[in-house]
Amino acid sequence: MTEGTQPSLTLLARGAGEPYRRAVSTDLPVTHTGEPHAGALGTRLNWLRAGVLGANDGIVSTAGLVVGVAGATTAHAPVLTAGVAGLVAGAVSMALGEYVSVSSQRDSEQALLDKERRELVEMPEQELAELAAIYESKGLSPQTARTVAEELTAKDAFAAHVEAELGIDPDELTNPWHAAGASAVAFTVGSLLPLAAILLPPPGARVPVTFLVVLLALALTGAVGARLGGSPVARAVVRLVAGGAIAMAVTFAIGALVGGLGV
Repeated sequence: MTEGTQPSLTLLARGAGEPYRRAVSTDLPVTHTGEPHAGALGTRLNWLRAGVLGANDGIVSTAGLVVGVAGATTAHAPVLTAGVAGLVAGAVSMALGEYVSVSSQRDSEQALLDKERRELVEMPEQELAELAAIYESKGLSPQTARTVAEELTAKDAFAAHVEAELGIDPDELTNPWHAAGASAVAFTVGSLLPLAAILLPPPGARVPVTFLVVLLALALTGAVGARLGGSPVARAVVRLVAGGAIAMAVTFAIGALVGGLGV
């Protein structure tokens, strides 16, 4: 298409005739094939970040627990029992907390969606004016904003309003069961690393090996989490590694103290 025949988006937005829209619609690419949409990409990144954080929790909490027990005794059974108990209790706690949190969020979103449905039935003109005002506040002229609101309302009034007013996709509400399962799995995966590190080496090497393995794992997950969140990698890694080292040092010292007292 030459420069002189380039269709005007303003004319389309302001209600040019249907024949004209059909004539130029194929010349205006709507999306790129295979390109992820921002909403879907953001959802996937949020899930991935949650998984990294859950794994970090599993690494640090289980490492602190087993290192503390190892400070009190070199026996294999107490360390194994404490590690498995901590893994199961932590995974259940994480899953339950995530389920309750996401369920509350989903209930709130559902209530807002129900309210929007009622308002569209009871006061359609006010809702149309509200939608036009939203687009006008984004920089469209009053006439263009009204036209956009009318066309979107004619196509799917409910979807148009919840997206513009609430920022909610009614077809993409988070499933609390999925969130609970993902949280439990992430915590379990993180917990298995310090559990294996404390159980596999000989008694004299258990604690140093666990320290090394856990700090390396925290450095890796800290870097991944920082990259996903767009924050400085070095700062995140230092925070996680320092925190993990302090947690294990404190629990080991307490375990050695309690074990030495014979309590």
